[in-house]
Amino acid sequence: MKRNKFILIALAALTLGSCSSDFLDKEPLSDVTGDNFFQKESDLQLYANSFYRMFPATSIYNGDNTPANIVQNILSEEIRGTRTVPTTGGGWSWANLRNINYFLENHERVPVESAVKHYGGVAKFFRAYFYFDKLKRFGDVPWYDYVIDPSDTASLEKARDPRKMVVDNILKDLDQAIAGLNTSKKTYTITKWTALALKTRVALYEGTYMKYRGIPGYEPYLTQAYTSAEILMNESGYKVFSTGNPSTDYRDLFASHKAIGDEIILAREYDDALNVKHNVNYYTVTSSYGRPSMPKELVDSYLMQDGSRFTDLPNHKTMMFGEETQNRDLRLSQTIRTPGYTRLGSDKTLAPDLSAAVTGYQLIKYVTEQKYDSNSSSIVDLPLFRFAEVLLNYAEAKAELGILTQEDLDKSVNKLRERVAMPVMDLAGANANADAFLAKQYANVTGANKGILLELRRERRIELFMEDFRWDDIVRWKAGQALTLPIEGMYFPGAGQYDLDNDGKIDINLYEGQRPNPTEKGVFYIKLGSEIYLNQNNRVDPHPTFANRTFDENKDYLYPIPTQELQLNNNLEQNPRW
Repeated sequence: MKRNKFILIALAALTLGSCSSDFLDKEPLSDVTGDNFFQKESDLQLYANSFYRMFPATSIYNGDNTPANIVQNILSEEIRGTRTVPTTGGGWSWANLRNINYFLENHERVPVESAVKHYGGVAKFFRAYFYFDKLKRFGDVPWYDYVIDPSDTASLEKARDPRKMVVDNILKDLDQAIAGLNTSKKTYTITKWTALALKTRVALYEGTYMKYRGIPGYEPYLTQAYTSAEILMNESGYKVFSTGNPSTDYRDLFASHKAIGDEIILAREYDDALNVKHNVNYYTVTSSYGRPSMPKELVDSYLMQDGSRFTDLPNHKTMMFGEETQNRDLRLSQTIRTPGYTRLGSDKTLAPDLSAAVTGYQLIKYVTEQKYDSNSSSIVDLPLFRFAEVLLNYAEAKAELGILTQEDLDKSVNKLRERVAMPVMDLAGANANADAFLAKQYANVTGANKGILLELRRERRIELFMEDFRWDDIVRWKAGQALTLPIEGMYFPGAGQYDLDNDGKIDINLYEGQRPNPTEKGVFYIKLGSEIYLNQNNRVDPHPTFANRTFDENKDYLYPIPTQELQLNNNLEQNPRW
């Protein structure tokens, strides 16, 4: 608790604006620039704590709505293809970088070598994190590893540096961070293991980004991805959380009020006593907050519990909800409401609530007891880095290089399958029989390893759902056309009464014309063609007015630079086709 209060006080003391180019004109952290600062270890800790504001807050669990991985009642601009060039803002903000660089130019004044190494590593981690975000969003960006003097015209009017230079500098920063950071496991602060986890993420991203665009020289990045992951796997002591209960372990990892440090490398902490909360329960159970839910094509991606493919079943397209959710990968029933679902702390079974889930597939990941259902009341910690991602990064990097073995799978991805009692992923079997359903989503996956690459993408999407990876994966795989596929929900043959949770009681009455009178208690009445729409496949259509969606392969993987920035710096060039 004392540590939490210290961080909160530090954040308040070191708060700065995050406006665009105004960072160039401001004195960095003016309250701490005197000779009395950077004198002792606590000064470094106080300053470094301000960097943690860079991490996402509550958006970590709903950021996946950008690529319709989490479907809401309103489609994102990215999905609709309606993004425009902003005048200001748009993610082109640099105040955090100035603060980091100022710290790095002054932190060695503290006469405690161990503290200088560790907190210098923290700053290098956050500079890498900052630039990785900019790289993903804009591509080429100016690299600054120093504080810009307001009179330094050359720096103020600097052009964008090549993408490769930026990536290599990010990885260099991470290598230096890894060398300096403490090795103890800390769930809420940066350590060597956090930096290694970020390095696997950055290197895998760039290696696959290059490979799927035919850019030569991608192999060293993929090699860094799996070698960094291997160090973390062998030396850190992290493991896949499991109590031996495959029906609840995945759910409990994300519903634990305090982050489970066996697997979660770094988490965003929330605390009722400090009034630091978020709104995940409210987000998933209310009808007034976007009605987030899972798309049908992701539901279809979950394998059967015996490892066979659901989409190979001849009648999978017309199965009712109660049937289609039976005998599936147990992560499905721990991610959405399925028959028999009960809230934590209750034994009352609940059917999906279509008023809170626009596709009908209602989310339960991160959802805790009912007393946390009001807005901004949830206190479950949210993961920023976890061991599962590292295992997936390791296997994918090796598969993309063509050097993945069954032994590699067994010590990585199959540990995740073991948690939920799923059959192991078989390298030879996957490559001998590539999944046609997944191949339609990822048409540019080819070659001898096509089958296993598709299976790894399935595994990644399922395991990391609601952890804000989907958009980045779509971009690096150059898979934007997957975003134009139909977005559908539950299957209903038409008007009628339906028992969604297979308990013998009617849950939903889909009606046409006048609302039935009298109504039955406990039944949810929905008017077809008004409150809910079915498409030509008799599936819930969450967006009937957005039938045509496009994705421009030559434009939409990057975001535009705001027009004001182009006017302030004539050496900046706009991203292609914007």
